[in-house]
Amino acid sequence: MQVQKPALVQEQKLKMNPQLYQSIQLMALPVQELKFRIQQELENNPALQVVEDRSSVSLEEVTDVPADRDIYEYFENTSDSGYQGYDDEAGEAKRRFMEGALSRPESLEEHLLWQLRLQPISERDFEVGELLIRNLDANGFHLEAPQSLVRAEEEERLHRLMEMIRTFEPVGTCVRDYKESLIVQSRLSHGAPEGTEEIIAYHLEKLERGKTAETARAAGMTEEQVRECLSFIRTLTPFPGRLFSSDQPTYVVPDLLVTMREGQFVIILNDEEMPVLGIDPFFERVEKEGGDGSRFARSSSREARWFIRSVQQRNQTLLKVARAIVEFQRDFFLRGPKHLIPLTLKDIANEIGVHEATVSRITTGKYMQTEWGIFELKHFFSNSISGAGSNGSRFSKEGVKEILKEILAEEGDGRHLSDQKLSDLLKKRGINIARRTVAKYRQELDVGSSYDRGGSTPCCVRGQG
Repeated sequence: MQVQKPALVQEQKLKMNPQLYQSIQLMALPVQELKFRIQQELENNPALQVVEDRSSVSLEEVTDVPADRDIYEYFENTSDSGYQGYDDEAGEAKRRFMEGALSRPESLEEHLLWQLRLQPISERDFEVGELLIRNLDANGFHLEAPQSLVRAEEEERLHRLMEMIRTFEPVGTCVRDYKESLIVQSRLSHGAPEGTEEIIAYHLEKLERGKTAETARAAGMTEEQVRECLSFIRTLTPFPGRLFSSDQPTYVVPDLLVTMREGQFVIILNDEEMPVLGIDPFFERVEKEGGDGSRFARSSSREARWFIRSVQQRNQTLLKVARAIVEFQRDFFLRGPKHLIPLTLKDIANEIGVHEATVSRITTGKYMQTEWGIFELKHFFSNSISGAGSNGSRFSKEGVKEILKEILAEEGDGRHLSDQKLSDLLKKRGINIARRTVAKYRQELDVGSSYDRGGSTPCCVRGQG
């Protein structure tokens, strides 16, 4: 007979309070979204004020900063990182366990729903349209059969709204697959050559293998007509929903700048557009004097100080990670992208003493401007070609892809270099990878096979699938 007995169990749990969650959110924000978040906080918390607006102050203007004993309080109560006036070990320990959400740009679903709201349709039409849109995957294709979304008597309404959504931007969503999307785009275009829809529906696979003559015979067209159709098909987008992929920002504003000065790397945080924040002196005075309103003043000031420290923590962590990346990837910054070495999140986390999740969060969606272009911080993390991270081969996957691009450029676009020949050329440079790995890297670079590069018909949807 089993008997239940009370027992004491000791366990550790991380309690996520609102302030810690706010700190986590700020950690993930790129510079433009952080600026927007600061504006929101300024509107919500009257104790928070702008001490200096760098976006509107000219270079000639000089801001007076309190001296002597006041310097400590000035920097402690502002978001300017010129003075590091806090060191909360308990808070730092908690931040090592941070888990949180990332910001993202407008999604495909949001963009389509916005367009649906602009249509002069009935309430029921909108409900059905919303069901259709929420049933789409990241490519813009149906997740479930659309007929399962409504009753049988509403099938006519369903098809009418499907046709409407297909005309929304991006054109060609709310379809079954990429072929149907291409047909819809072709049908809505005024420049589609005659026979394009038939080729997409029945002969696309032949064209992907470069069989122009066979396609012409099967479609009852001339080879020239087939080539015209193919040229038009290449202008279409087989997976229109990917234009609104959540991991693709609409535009890029670098969070960091790395430059060389007097033989040393200098890392500059892009805070020119960021206002310097501080505590409103009126709230500080009410908080000290007590009396009516002191509780509200104390609460507002405490939240403002935590927000300021969270912004400081975000900026300092970003600079620490950037310094570590520059140190690990010194050859990249000195000699160019093909010298990128294997690097993992764990390497950086161990170097600066934080959790891997913190490194992942602080590097996602943030960009660094270098002498070689603008790169997402995630770009500097790459496994070795042996798949063993930083402990494997000295060649990273991204570095090898850059070398592969260089070889193709040196050989006149590599028109007659097969994947095996490319593999042999890489081996001469000390990079031992198999032919199938070369083919994989080539496809990721959106480069066709040697047959395609030699002048034959390339795959019409290469790089989209």
